[in-house]
Amino acid sequence: MPGMAEEFSRRSLAGARFHQVNLAGATFEQVYLAGAFFRAVELSGAKIRGSYLRNVEISGELDGLRVNGIEVGPLVEAELDRRYPERAKLRPADAAGFREAWEVIEQLWVETVARAKQLDEALLHERVDGEWSFIETLRHLVFATDAWICRALLGDATPWDPLDLPWDAMPDVDGIPRDRDARPSLAEVLALRADRMATVRRVLSELTDNRLDSSTEPVLAPGWPESESFPVRRIFATILNEEWWHRQYAERDLAALAALTE
Repeated sequence: MPGMAEEFSRRSLAGARFHQVNLAGATFEQVYLAGAFFRAVELSGAKIRGSYLRNVEISGELDGLRVNGIEVGPLVEAELDRRYPERAKLRPADAAGFREAWEVIEQLWVETVARAKQLDEALLHERVDGEWSFIETLRHLVFATDAWICRALLGDATPWDPLDLPWDAMPDVDGIPRDRDARPSLAEVLALRADRMATVRRVLSELTDNRLDSSTEPVLAPGWPESESFPVRRIFATILNEEWWHRQYAERDLAALAALTE
């Protein structure tokens, strides 16, 4: 009947693929999810009771996540700060702090790129567990800089390079490239990346505390991010977050690729 929720009971959907499916408010009871893979899922407000979670890996934004009554997010943040002391510098309060944070990011990537160059370049196009390859990760960071720095902050409505790579779940937007099949050389992508990192460095060199606490003028043209005003502080915080996390992913996957050659 229209309006009634469909019920799946005593059925096997093992190996099924759910793509852009709305399961909001759904109930799962005595459901076998061992080995299931979730990517880009919205789980806000989800509740899991009386379940078994062994060898479970979660990567994402943890805000208000409670396990057995304990909020996990602050514990995870504290442990990440312990493991990676440089993270403390990536939460700056003023313009000088953002400049220092960007120096940290640049140095971290120097180390990661040096590690990548030790591998056969063909491996840098390989995906590990379905995640982006090293070269795709660099392409995505070029896109992030174009979107947040060149477009949202500097007002360039169409800053895109053909190698820009938006995140997979982003809807197609006219004029924004999304060539998943491109296989540029490492040198080509590093040159593009160096250009965008220099742009960030230049903008930060001119940043004042007053500008940091101001907001941008909306870019009145279709694109992404959408045409709205953004706090400048949020823009730079977004770039730092993108850079740090994708460098972590790259390090993880480079280690896995290196292990294949041993």
